[in-house]
Amino acid sequence: MFGARCLLRALRSCSSAPCPRHKPSAKLSVRDALGAQNASGERVKVQGWIRSVRSQKEVLFLHVNDGSSLESLQVVADSSFDSRELAFGSSVEVQGQLVKSLSKRQNVELKAEKIEVVGNCDAKDSGFVHIHTPVITSNDCEGAGELFQVKPSSKIKVPEENFFNVPVFLTVSGQLHLEVMSGAFTQVFTFGPTFRAENSQSRRHLAEFYMVEAEISFLESLQDLMQVMEGLFKTTTMTVLSNCPEDVELCHKFIAPGQKDRLEHMLKNNFLIISYTEAVEILKQASQNFTFTPEWGADLHTEHEKYLVKHCGDIPVFVINYPLALKPFYMRDNEDSPQHTVAAVDLLVPGVGELFGGSLREERYHFLEQQLARSGLTEAYQWYLDLRRFGSVPHGGFGMGFERYLQCILGIDNIKDVIPFPRFTHSCLL
Repeated sequence: MFGARCLLRALRSCSSAPCPRHKPSAKLSVRDALGAQNASGERVKVQGWIRSVRSQKEVLFLHVNDGSSLESLQVVADSSFDSRELAFGSSVEVQGQLVKSLSKRQNVELKAEKIEVVGNCDAKDSGFVHIHTPVITSNDCEGAGELFQVKPSSKIKVPEENFFNVPVFLTVSGQLHLEVMSGAFTQVFTFGPTFRAENSQSRRHLAEFYMVEAEISFLESLQDLMQVMEGLFKTTTMTVLSNCPEDVELCHKFIAPGQKDRLEHMLKNNFLIISYTEAVEILKQASQNFTFTPEWGADLHTEHEKYLVKHCGDIPVFVINYPLALKPFYMRDNEDSPQHTVAAVDLLVPGVGELFGGSLREERYHFLEQQLARSGLTEAYQWYLDLRRFGSVPHGGFGMGFERYLQCILGIDNIKDVIPFPRFTHSCLL
């Protein structure tokens, strides 16, 4: 999942045999190669990332994509090209002849004469350890109080004091547990259910949903964190498109016409970055009338988020550096008075609005101590404060709502349509 974070390495040739000299190959995008009308053996060069590898006794098949098309270009090579470096996520440059394909699944294919690995990528090299964080917890990570409290059935006899001796709830996030584990494993993630007792029946809210969350030690800038977030979105999306093309095409054809082009637009462009302050100014200058008047210090609502994405050309946009008063206690203070912001980041995407939320965490003991005191949480989070006393390091992380992610790539308007058993206010069937 985190293969997009693989580091570029030195150029490596996968062929030890010298290639015959030919006239220079024409460089084509995957989209242009797939759209070639007369594929009669002209020599071309294609650069991109490997989306799948299939090795047979005498033939090697690669599917390569550069983000210019939802479809990948099939590369056919001699089995002698096979190498451990030709793995999912590796970036490659392929030179060869563009010919008509014998397969009915594509019109053309690239018969490889030379394959160079530009950037090796082994998913295991990313070093993320999967942590199963608890569903029952005694903390409120988000600090919003939108919690489902857990109590024993009335049929079960328990002492007068609480079953756990403290109030417990269904988790709203595994972040705080991941922070503990990142102190041992450096890079950790979890993927599991989360719960919010939010009284909303909107098209993008559920009471129970899944989240991908990650926490990374020795992370010192929002830029590094955003790189991981963008890489996760693009790599995951390309994997879905590669492994489930028929399912995605079905949704795009019958539910969201035009979504294919919109998704290609997201994948081939670098995500944009604006500050919260810049976002508010953009909203204030908008000709659109908003239900909630945009002003500095107020939270961004869905209507604001969707407008900002459209304003940025329907390219996903990172909004960074939010006012401290809007965010939970654990986010790192930017020390930028008089505005007083924290190193927070939200990723806004077309059709949905906020998809990712993340931040640098406050690793400095005295800053965190002051924040906890201001929030009246010092006693409850003493264990969290203690993490800053023993080998604390700069770190950060994020969470991505999985159902919202499906909405984004499939073009489905209502979040309740991407989960089999949606739970929301006044509805919990089965």
